[in-house]
Amino acid sequence: MSNGTKKGYSVPIGPIHPALKEPILFTFTMNGEKVEEVDFAPGKAHRGIEWMGMRRNPVQIVHLTDRICGICGVSHTLAFSRAVEQVAEIEVPERAHYVRTIIAEYERIQSHLLWAGVAAHELGFDTLFFLAWRVREESMDVIELLTGNRVNYGIIQVGGVRRDITEDQFPRIEASLRYYEDLLGKMLELFLHDTTITMRCRNTGLMNRQEALELCTIGPTARASGLNIDVRQDSPYAAYGDLDVRAVMPEQYLGEAYGDVYDRIVVRLLEVKQSVEIIRQCLDMMPPGPVQFETKIPKLLATCKKAVGEAVGRVEAPRGECLHYVRMDGHENPQTWKVKASTYSNQMSWLKMLRGEQLADIPIIVASIDPCMSCTDRVAVVRDGHSDVMTKEALHRLSVEKTRRLMQ
Repeated sequence: MSNGTKKGYSVPIGPIHPALKEPILFTFTMNGEKVEEVDFAPGKAHRGIEWMGMRRNPVQIVHLTDRICGICGVSHTLAFSRAVEQVAEIEVPERAHYVRTIIAEYERIQSHLLWAGVAAHELGFDTLFFLAWRVREESMDVIELLTGNRVNYGIIQVGGVRRDITEDQFPRIEASLRYYEDLLGKMLELFLHDTTITMRCRNTGLMNRQEALELCTIGPTARASGLNIDVRQDSPYAAYGDLDVRAVMPEQYLGEAYGDVYDRIVVRLLEVKQSVEIIRQCLDMMPPGPVQFETKIPKLLATCKKAVGEAVGRVEAPRGECLHYVRMDGHENPQTWKVKASTYSNQMSWLKMLRGEQLADIPIIVASIDPCMSCTDRVAVVRDGHSDVMTKEALHRLSVEKTRRLMQ
């Protein structure tokens, strides 16, 4: 779209666009093929989940947290449960910690392989896209075996997990771990030694360590720029305190970190290998015992209802730190529940990564932080310095009023 009065022109991309996997509006100011300036407008996928959650009890809310994201539902459910368990002083059985860790790492494997396929597709390498998504199926099959579901697993419960992992399932899990160990070398070769991928991704979407630190980035996006941060390492939860977990950094494979798209591929592929090692450690060290703090739901709800106080639950989701804040005031429903998804911390890095880059590289740079807008989008209405909540009735009234204005 030509501007006419200023140098260059502007290009809107989104909120719905083939290059974007979720709704968000980008506006680029271009000079020829070069990105001069960029802005973005999220908020297109708000679903009111926090509002719904504050009208339900914690046992009901875990079914909502499972649905915040179709890829990392366990991360959100685990973060929420950890917050409630801290407020209610619920002690999770040790075996449940190991089951939670195994499911969380399988979720990381399938999430990173999904992202790898998306990245290959954005680069026009659809053969690799199909390969990545085919091998992802192995982790989805094991998740289905362990939880009964491929999406929205429903396995995390406040105070533990709904299902145990039994020893007769261990051989199937071990077979999947060997499958990924045998495959990793091939995936690294295809992604990191292909000339086209190297040309498109090396020195593209750069963000150095200091910039990543100042922008408060997290997860693989931060680690690819040289920030040695990982919640599993820095504030161990679940069974991670018993395991050997260190943040995966690009210099472990390449000798140094450039902070570009290529390094973000390196970190995520190596984290698949790390997840395989963590799951195997869990299988070797899993203690016997129960997997629930309380099997009777009325007694569990009674414990939650007595809780007064506030807490933050943090986990290392596939995209980085996921944080849930919960405040209980002695009632069945939480007084406050706030979710900070990983993408919320990483999305501002787009501005740094995209400036000065070529128009053709926008899709892969945007995808390189593995954005999830469904996790991230929230709505807060502020009028005259006071916050407010938009109810369903209010939103419907606004929608009707707008339609009438358009028809006049």
